[in-house]
Amino acid sequence: MVGVARKRVTYAEYVAIANDSDVKYEYVAGEVIAMAGGTVEHGRLIGRAAALIDRALEGKACIVLPSDLRVRIRAADRSTYPDLHVVCGQPERDPDDDHAIVNPTVVVEVLSDSTAGLDRTEKLAAYRRLASLREYVLVSQRERRVEVYRRRENRRWQLDEYVTGDRLRLESLAIEIAVDDLYVDRVGIIVP
Repeated sequence: MVGVARKRVTYAEYVAIANDSDVKYEYVAGEVIAMAGGTVEHGRLIGRAAALIDRALEGKACIVLPSDLRVRIRAADRSTYPDLHVVCGQPERDPDDDHAIVNPTVVVEVLSDSTAGLDRTEKLAAYRRLASLREYVLVSQRERRVEVYRRRENRRWQLDEYVTGDRLRLESLAIEIAVDDLYVDRVGIIVP
């Protein structure tokens, strides 16, 4: 079998592609990667997390941003669409991409079967290169479990896990959310 060469694109070419498409594309070192659609459970967990975090942040100088706004990670030559992210203070746009933020304080990804490995490895490594990032949150679809990677003062990252009955702490935002509230909404839908 003959290998097919992939055409690399510049970041400016990627921005033109991404901004002119209904499909979401991520950028990884010159490669443009289409993102798959999500499930009802995935979307529901994103919505629930966004609502709970937004409510807990009331009165604070932080905003919750949805997955249609990119995060540019220049140091990793990458641009992603996290499920949601929080910016505290003034959002900073990438000078080469008006649709990309460069200063998230918290990034949240809801794990799916197809993305869990990537979210825990490549994306974690890339997000850690953002000077502004303090916490990287992974929400499980399979069980009531939330993982939080935290940047410590010595630049090391610490993993804390929260399960049913726990209160999820986001130290960088000075908020707490009951883990069970992520998985049960006002109409009684329970995931998992």
